[in-house]
Amino acid sequence: MAKNLESSFLLDFYGSLLGEKQRRLFAQYYDDDLSLSEIADLEGMTRQGVRDAVKRAEHQLGEMEAKLGLARRFQQVQQGLLEIRQCAKGLEAVCGQDPEAAQTLDRLLSIVDQLEKTETE
Repeated sequence: MAKNLESSFLLDFYGSLLGEKQRRLFAQYYDDDLSLSEIADLEGMTRQGVRDAVKRAEHQLGEMEAKLGLARRFQQVQQGLLEIRQCAKGLEAVCGQDPEAAQTLDRLLSIVDQLEKTETE
């Protein structure tokens, strides 16, 4: 995953654990793609102060992920659900001949839908 995308992804999971100002600076840098100088001007800070805050946040988010692994686990669950859905779609033609099997397959896909919805809330 690209560094900017990974950093934004970690912010989604752990951003509420950062201080408000640190979270805002980090989001401006990664999500809004502002330069350190632009953020410094907006926030009335030095460029070095913004850089230090962003780097500190990067480190904190990385440590949280290393300890908790929530983002990695989320990605694993999403990948597993995608694979289940693909396998189930492959079985549709076979199950079409058997009403009970088709009903079980529909139930399986319904469970996957529920899990995907729960994971993204």
